[in-house]
Amino acid sequence: MTKMWKALLTSLVIVLVVLAPACKTTKKKVETKPEVTATEPPAPDLSATTDTATQVKPADDFVQPAAEPSEEVVPAEIEKVNQWAREKGYIRDAFFQYDESTLSSDAQAALSASANWLKSPQGSSYNLLLEGHCDERGTEQYNLALGDRRANVAKDYLATLGVDASRIRTVSYGEERPFEEGHDESAWSQNRRAHVVLVR
Repeated sequence: MTKMWKALLTSLVIVLVVLAPACKTTKKKVETKPEVTATEPPAPDLSATTDTATQVKPADDFVQPAAEPSEEVVPAEIEKVNQWAREKGYIRDAFFQYDESTLSSDAQAALSASANWLKSPQGSSYNLLLEGHCDERGTEQYNLALGDRRANVAKDYLATLGVDASRIRTVSYGEERPFEEGHDESAWSQNRRAHVVLVR
């Protein structure tokens, strides 16, 4: 029986000798680095300092901001106000055909521009005098009546555009105050008008 125990113990010792070293080894952590593919270049090291001379400055915006609109200064004297408003195109005269007192499309456009300004904050403080004018042809009485019709048709049109009729007065000068002194159509066409005048 002792032989059997001896053989068993010998087998056990052999097994222990073989297994003992395997149990003593510890597993080491293996750090794996991410694979870098050929299509993705390695990320630049941002912690490194860069030369300021090679830095790219963002381009300035080439579109400049619009200047703030400045408030227009209206002249104090009424004569200068009339000149200023005419130069700016805020008030315009209505011109008529020979022996006519109906408004053409050009005359309506001129009076529309005047009405727009007269209803604006700048123009609302002024009243209006509409002067009816004629060329030199026709009798004095006839031209006074025609000038009156021209001034009143302009007044009525401005009222339809929203200008308070109580702000508008009319007068007819007929042929008495020509704008052009000539005796041909170029002068006469300048004298057939409803002349818009700003008053206080």
